[in-house]
Formats: sequence, C-alpha cells, structure tokens
Amino acid sequence: MSRDATPDSHFAAKVFPSPNHGERKAGAAGQEGGPTEGAPRRPDMLILHYTGMRDAGEALQWLCNPVSQVSSHYFVFENGHTLQLVPEARRAWHAGASHWAGETDINSCSIGIEIANPGHPGGLPDFPEEQIAATLNLCRDICERWAIPPERVLAHSDVAPGRKIDPGEKFPWRHFAEAGVGLWSEPAPIRSGRFFARGDSGQPVEALQAMFAMFGYGVAVDGVYDEKLEAVVAAFQRHWRQDKVDGVADASTITTLRDLLAATQGGRTG
Repeated sequence: MSRDATPDSHFAAKVFPSPNHGERKAGAAGQEGGPTEGAPRRPDMLILHYTGMRDAGEALQWLCNPVSQVSSHYFVFENGHTLQLVPEARRAWHAGASHWAGETDINSCSIGIEIANPGHPGGLPDFPEEQIAATLNLCRDICERWAIPPERVLAHSDVAPGRKIDPGEKFPWRHFAEAGVGLWSEPAPIRSGRFFARGDSGQPVEALQAMFAMFGYGVAVDGVYDEKLEAVVAAFQRHWRQDKVDGVADASTITTLRDLLAATQGGRTG
C-alpha cells in the first residue's frame, strides 16, 4: 500500500503505510459464514486499542517501523485526523497472543484501530470528543462494509486479558453501542452481597467460568478463581461494568454478564 493509494474507508484522510503486515491466514472451513478451505480469512471482528504512548507521532512511527513488528489498520489522532496504515484485506499485527470464542489467531480475522492516548501509563486521560467522533464514524463504516456483528466489536483487553488493558475503562462503549457499534447492556447496580474473588474455588466458580467462556473469553473451566480468571473479570468490567474495575465477581458483574449472554444467545443485538 503506497502513500498515494486510496484508503479503504472514506473516513481516513490518507494512507501512511506500515510494512508490518502479511496475508490473512485461512480459517476453519465448513463453518457458517466461514471461508472455503485454504482461503484467507474475511475479517469479522473489530479490535480497539489505545497507543499507550505520550506522543501520538512517536506511536505512529513505531507502528510503521519494521523493527517493532507491530501495526494496525488505522490510526486516529487526538484531533480526529485518521490514517490508514495497513490495507483491510491484509493481516495487521495488532492483537498479539489472544483468544476469543475459539479464535486464537485474532489478527487473521480482525481489523485493528489504534487510538492515540497515553493510556494507563499516562494517567488515562479522557478521549477528546473529536477523536471519539472520528473513531465512531470509522468503526461504523468498517462494521457495515464487513458485516461485523456487535458482539465482535471488542477491546484489546477482551482478547488478551491480563496481558493488555486497553483501550481502558474510560472508553465510551455505551455511546458506541447506542450509535450502532458494539454490544451493550445497562450494568447492574453495584451493591453489597455475595461475591467471588481470587482464592475461591468450587462449583459456583466453575459455573462463572463457563459463563465467561460461553460469552467468548479464553478461560479455563476448572473451578479455581486464580489470577487468570481475575484478569478476565477485570477485562469484562473495563468494557461492560466500568464504574468499578477490581477483578472481583460481585453481583453486579455477574448479573451484567448474564444480561449480555441473554442478549447474544437469541441472535444479533444492537
């Protein structure tokens, strides 16, 4: 993709090519809506990131540096200016080791957007309105063109819990879902009561793990509330119960998870 190429999305101002990409790898043949055997995957997932660097220009250069071995399809500056780094048909290197709903090669089945924001290392500042508006327009366009369902619009932290925590609990997922991008259910109120936390074990924890696995998270169903399950719970909270992110499965977290599962089991939801 050269600098004078036309971006795949008309919401990108221009192409700023990164060399860090490859061919999308073939998925499992025979699945409903899946590729024919040997064919590259068609993207059916959208992953949102923050850059986690103080300077947007440095972050952009890093994504375009062959030494970094990382990239994304799009980059959104704080003022909303948007660049395309990798063609949508190609496999950008943005998700790393990740898992969702049985998928272990998220890069081959997804489109990645990097949003310039210092993130948690920089105090997790708010995303500017101009940036959010530009990102929303871009996401809506991508989802419409590739028919990406709401439940497959995800955070980097969802597909790599514990290893990644972006785009963080300040990202306005509710606003995006209300505009037709992503899945949302009003979080259940936070109240006192029974909860599960690291160190707990038994059948109730196993049932909790089964719910998270059914929703899509890569979690072992072994009845042990360990560091990995705590990271999954925290990732879920960062996306769908943002008022309190502590990795503790309280009634609010569990009820919100059940509501989202109910919304997805009967078909697509907006």
